[in-house]
Order: sequence, then structure tokens, then C-alpha cells
Amino acid sequence: MFRQLNAVLVLMASSSSPFSTAALFVAGSAWQTVSKELGRMKKSILCALLATALACCGTALYAQQDNMSQGAPAAHRMPSPEQRLRHMTKTLNLSDEQQQKIKPLLESESQQMQSLRQDTTMSKQDRMAKMQQIRQGTNDQIKGVLSNDQQQKWQQMQENHMQGGEQGKPKLQ
Repeated sequence: MFRQLNAVLVLMASSSSPFSTAALFVAGSAWQTVSKELGRMKKSILCALLATALACCGTALYAQQDNMSQGAPAAHRMPSPEQRLRHMTKTLNLSDEQQQKIKPLLESESQQMQSLRQDTTMSKQDRMAKMQQIRQGTNDQIKGVLSNDQQQKWQQMQENHMQGGEQGKPKLQ
């Protein structure tokens, strides 16, 4: 469209008729008006896009803040007892009976940890020591439910987790 308009303007500019000169003047004025409007439209569209981006980012940040409101960073937050049990069942090949015995242990640990996180009367160091005790007690109870082979895998999972491995997954040999 702009090429055609440009070709018409060139023809009109090369013509010596008064009509062409008047039309050229009107076309030039119209072009200036259109250019200004396009500039305003670009600014309006840009502002609308920025507002949309801010709204989306704000929503995402709010959701992330809501997820982080439990106090611990996402990397240090424990998975739910159900998630842990599914992982253990898959990794250790737990029987239904073992799952029924381990599930209450994991739920109890989770409740105790949640209570500790909410307790602001203890120092951070004391709270961490208490969490370690709870974790160790739960691990010892779980170990009692496992077979010898499962206990070895469980021990590997715990060592790997303490070394910052892939969320307690056993190392492949």
C-alpha cells in the first residue's frame, strides 16, 4: 500500500498541473497526520503491552511469594509424606504392608517439622538440632520396617541426600 501511495506521489510531484500540486499538499498533510497517529498508536500499543507484562509478572511473583511463605526456600522444603512414600515405594520396592507402616511415620515427622517451623521461641540453631533429632528418629523407625537389602539402599539414599545429591536418590554403581 505504501509503495502504491509513494508511486502516486512521485507522479503527482512530477506533474505541473495545479490540481496535482493541491493534491500533493493535501496528501502531504494527510501523511503527517497519519504518521502522528501511527506514532501515538505505537506508544499506546507499547504501553498496553508493558501493562500486560507487568500484570503477568506481578501475578507470577505473587504466586511464587505465596509458595515461599512457609519460610524455607523451595530447594530445602520437604516433599509431602505422600510424595516421599511414593518415592520410597518406587526406589525401595516397598510392599503394601511396609507402606502402611511407613506412612504414619512420615506423616508424624511432617507434623512435628511443621510445628517446629512455626515455633519462634526457639533459636534457629536449637530448632535445627531438634529437626535433626526428629529426622534421625524417623529414619531409625523406617529402617526397622525394611529388609536388609532395602536398608542398604535406604542408607545410600540418606548419604546421597546429605551430600546434596538428587533428592535422596541412590547412586548408581
